[in-house]
Amino acid sequence: MKNLLHFVLFLAGILTAGQAAHSLPRSAPEAQGVSSAALLDFVTTLDQQIEGLHSLMVARHGHVIAEGWWAPYDATHNHVLYSLSKSFTSTAVGFAVAEGKLSLDDEVLKFFPDAAPTNASNNLKAMRVRDLLIMSTGHQDEPPTAPDVMSPKSFFAQAVPHLPGTHFKYNTAATFMQSAIVQKGTGQSVLDFLRPRLFQPLGIEHPVWDTNFQGISLGGYGLRVRTEDIAKFGQLHLQKGRWNGKQLLPAEWVAIATAKQTSNGSNPTSDWNQGYGFQFWRCRHNAYRGDGAFGQYCVVMPEQDAVIAITSGVKDMQAVLNVIWDKLLPAMQGRRLKANPPASEKLKDKLAHLEVRPAQGSPTSPLAAKVLNRKLVFPANEQKVETITLTSTDSGKTLTFTSRIDGKVVAIPCSHQDWKKGRSLLFGARLSQFLDEPVAGTFAWRGDNTCVIKSCAYETPFHTTLTLKFDGSQVTLDSEANVAFGPTSRPQLIGRVE
Repeated sequence: MKNLLHFVLFLAGILTAGQAAHSLPRSAPEAQGVSSAALLDFVTTLDQQIEGLHSLMVARHGHVIAEGWWAPYDATHNHVLYSLSKSFTSTAVGFAVAEGKLSLDDEVLKFFPDAAPTNASNNLKAMRVRDLLIMSTGHQDEPPTAPDVMSPKSFFAQAVPHLPGTHFKYNTAATFMQSAIVQKGTGQSVLDFLRPRLFQPLGIEHPVWDTNFQGISLGGYGLRVRTEDIAKFGQLHLQKGRWNGKQLLPAEWVAIATAKQTSNGSNPTSDWNQGYGFQFWRCRHNAYRGDGAFGQYCVVMPEQDAVIAITSGVKDMQAVLNVIWDKLLPAMQGRRLKANPPASEKLKDKLAHLEVRPAQGSPTSPLAAKVLNRKLVFPANEQKVETITLTSTDSGKTLTFTSRIDGKVVAIPCSHQDWKKGRSLLFGARLSQFLDEPVAGTFAWRGDNTCVIKSCAYETPFHTTLTLKFDGSQVTLDSEANVAFGPTSRPQLIGRVE
């Protein structure tokens, strides 16, 4: 029995060591030239001034010196990257070029002759892989980007009024074409092509990448990885493509991919006007980054030998970068600092207790007993909300918000003040997307007659606040999201309590 126990402990040690080998090393901030007090100021500023942060990881000299997740977000779950996916796609192009499977000077049309229009314009014929990478395809209007319509054919059907290479136009469909070209040239999707070349060497264990209707990775969006995976990706580029003593990606590729390849504006205070590389944005302070909608960041600071990974659901993406430049950048010193245990403990405590603000209010109401476990019915509406039920099996200590929308069920578990986790469709989302998401919910009663439900789909940027106000047998529903590609609030619905 003792031998068996020793074997189990030995095996557990091997597994732990294997996991650690895939993680970035951790270090006290002062050992890497950053004071814990300055990091605490940085994290506190982000937490207090910017609503919607989900995770943060700061690495200096290859060591993680600060990391935190705003509950219910956590270290183990992926997060939707949106356009930060683009930087991963261009990296796949880099691998394919290095292996001789394609060239930057290849004409785009040559990969998909069957999808080409009958009378292709001269500008379309002139478009090359390089033009896709630098967002200078010659388009004035972006081709379709929805997964059910985006394809090489839809891309080629869009007019190309400008000479490729001369007109910067941010273009998600152009990144899709990079993905499609890699798949055409290698016989593998970008996801599968990157597994042995990038994901496995870096210990990125469970990447997920959505595809279009043809099974091509979306390229410009659709990738999900963890916060530390973002930091590792940035660290690989900071190390000029080298990882654990092995050159994974050619240093020459990293240099050109992250350098300014085209101009995109002249505002000196905007991090979206500093130039564009191969699917990387140039930043102020000689930094560069990949980023995605609502604040998904991989910021690389070569002069400071630092990487910052952030996931979030924010409305003002520039505000997050401003805090990095104002608070973190000046804190990075060129020498090891003296240890500061009190400040270090305060920083650890702050990072351990970050939280998305839950629904605010009381745990119950005199009205609760009258409306719990009753069906709320809504007449036909554009949102296709049919019914809602607030169900409780413990006298209202916890609730399940259940809604029937266009014949599909959304079920969000909720606790008062604490985030209760489950899985569900997303309320208010396109039901063809986000079909089975990890979700967490909180609830509170605001006054005697109003129940507020706040949910977090914690692999996405999205939080939704649902407000149910009761007046006799009538109930109104208001819903608002923290961020959205369109309006964040929806028209009020009026229903009845049955």
